[in-house]
Amino acid sequence: MPVTTTSKHDSAGWRNVPKQSKPVDQKRVQELLEKEWARFEASTKASGDHNKKASKVLPLGVTSSFQHWDPYPISIVSAKGAYLTDVDGRKLLDLSMGFGAMLVGHLNPKVIKKVKKAIRSTGTLFVTPSPTATDVAEKFKKRFDLDMLRFTNSGTESTMYAIRTARAVKGRNGVIKVEGGYHGGYDPLQVSVKPALNEIGDSNLPTAQVPPEVEAGDVYVVPYNNLESLEKIMKDHGKKIACFMIEPVIENLSIILPDEGYLKSVRELCDKYDIALIFDEVKTGLTAGVAGAAARLGVKPDLITLAKSIGGGFPLAAFGGKQEYMDAVVDNRMAHFGTYNGNPLVMAAADAVDEICTPAALASAEAINNATLAKLDQIIAEFELPAHTVGLGVKGAMIWSPDPVRNYRDYKATDFETAELSWLWGVNRGVLTPPGLDEQWLVSLAHSQKDMDKMVASTRELAAALRA
Repeated sequence: MPVTTTSKHDSAGWRNVPKQSKPVDQKRVQELLEKEWARFEASTKASGDHNKKASKVLPLGVTSSFQHWDPYPISIVSAKGAYLTDVDGRKLLDLSMGFGAMLVGHLNPKVIKKVKKAIRSTGTLFVTPSPTATDVAEKFKKRFDLDMLRFTNSGTESTMYAIRTARAVKGRNGVIKVEGGYHGGYDPLQVSVKPALNEIGDSNLPTAQVPPEVEAGDVYVVPYNNLESLEKIMKDHGKKIACFMIEPVIENLSIILPDEGYLKSVRELCDKYDIALIFDEVKTGLTAGVAGAAARLGVKPDLITLAKSIGGGFPLAAFGGKQEYMDAVVDNRMAHFGTYNGNPLVMAAADAVDEICTPAALASAEAINNATLAKLDQIIAEFELPAHTVGLGVKGAMIWSPDPVRNYRDYKATDFETAELSWLWGVNRGVLTPPGLDEQWLVSLAHSQKDMDKMVASTRELAAALRA
């Protein structure tokens, strides 16, 4: 039996819960929300007009559904470094940074230089083998401790092919995933992505929620940080299960850290029941550290998926892992295709990212993130806010709950109204964090402490307004 975990989080991450707090006045929150939404619409008229125009040709006026929010999203015309410029001419500090894809900053000079060189003298697409892909693959193999890897164009492709690889090796089709977790658009992974609480049953043995448009197959859902539930599923259904797909640190529900010892025990359970362990590092990757979350947390999965941070803003992803699994691609048990895979432009960008993301560079950005988290902790303590900070690597979040969030049910108990106000308050003051209320900010290599202090100042203003 694996070791039993506690609510103490893995020391690789940051989490600071206040010793005392007081509830916020929800009436005051609603008053401030009303004022802030009016301020938003008054200052973003061009974005509103653009959304009306775009909605005639693009559903919701956006190119991906997560980009939309009511009444309309901000439309961006340009970006450089750590800043965006919107259609209203406002300069915004970008703390979303493409959910991590812009780790090296917008229009990073080294990325642009290498991509321009590829356009001028290499080519844009060959659809044949090229040394450019081999060179980057060798670098990623070393950095992420992979035996072999294949390039794809999106995180969804990588998670899909990782599952197909595990199925080919194990000769089974069943998949385990974490309740609330998001891993892209592949049907089995659309099960129980932020489901309604009234549809998912007991918190220890969740009912899988399958959207009507999804053909999920054999999928089992478990709570994060719950080894007992995981082992029960494996014991009862292990002969049908190929793999366990998990974000080692959940980053679509703000940031949820693994309990101390949890991932080590997950590894042991997967070995015990002969189930492939897949780490979805699409969002962690280089943002978690110089060699990704697996290396930082000290647990090696069988397969890893990567995207976002490895591409410098270009559409690049990958999946890879142990030889026994990648041999399924070698011998064609799991055929993997893609016209644009490893094309010279994205390989040039990836090569630049690999050069830029040195241990020193990432450590410097993480130091800024940790200093920012500490400053927010001071504000939380001073105003006795019912909130806490959490972080991993260069990502951080302020969660509106006085208690640690360890799983999806905890996340659903957080204060979303105050979270919305906190997000909107920042947007109206030139600080753009992701719009989902459940994402995290990113300190890119282009951010300075002065930049991050703008968010700190905005949060202090909000705290004072809430307690006024």
